[in-house]
Amino acid sequence: MNSEIERKIGSNIRSLREKCGLTQEQVAAKLQVQGCDITRSSIAKIEVGQRHIYPDEIILLKEIFNVKYEDIFDITG
Repeated sequence: MNSEIERKIGSNIRSLREKCGLTQEQVAAKLQVQGCDITRSSIAKIEVGQRHIYPDEIILLKEIFNVKYEDIFDITG
């Protein structure tokens, strides 16, 4: 995947997390409860584009943040 796109998607995830008033630790815990093996450090790496995000994580983040996929994948800004 293009690193610029990964950084933009990560930035979107960070913005959505902050809008929900959640910490990286809280998001990781919510994902863990749903069966994702992920740490706060992994969330941080996703947010800066240093780690790929997996489809199951995307689906759960969409639910956690209560947003559309377009909100996660918007790379126009």
